[in-house]
Amino acid sequence: MADITLRIARKEDCPRLMELIRELAEFEKAPQEVTVSLSHFEDAGFGASPVWKAFVATASDADGKELIVGFALFYIRYSTWKGCRLYMEDLVVTEEWRGKGIGKLLLDRIIEEAKERQYSGILWQVLEWNEPAINFYKKYAAKFDPEWVNVSIELS
Repeated sequence: MADITLRIARKEDCPRLMELIRELAEFEKAPQEVTVSLSHFEDAGFGASPVWKAFVATASDADGKELIVGFALFYIRYSTWKGCRLYMEDLVVTEEWRGKGIGKLLLDRIIEEAKERQYSGILWQVLEWNEPAINFYKKYAAKFDPEWVNVSIELS
């Protein structure tokens, strides 16, 4: 495996993170659902009141230039039953870098972050047809909850 480094995301990473978000949306057969602008994404992560953080996985190209090959974006979710929990919005590894252990590095770092903050757990979603991701999460003894239904209201 190439040398992979994890670090916290910086504002200048946002254009590449948006590329990976669009790649994920293509994979999930929903490219039209990505409606957030780069400026809104940057402001939400690095503006006056940031709501998300992310760890990025980087490798070096042949010229030694840093390449962002994956990321895990998260925020704090509060449960009235469980207290503070970390919500992992996205765990993305670009297609050409999958199968190299990068997803494991990112998820392990997310788990470490939640433990450091003394949160009661981590939550995320996975599409029911995404068997590679489901099998990956099963290695962590993740609990899959068939009882709850996703609900949302679109305001724009």
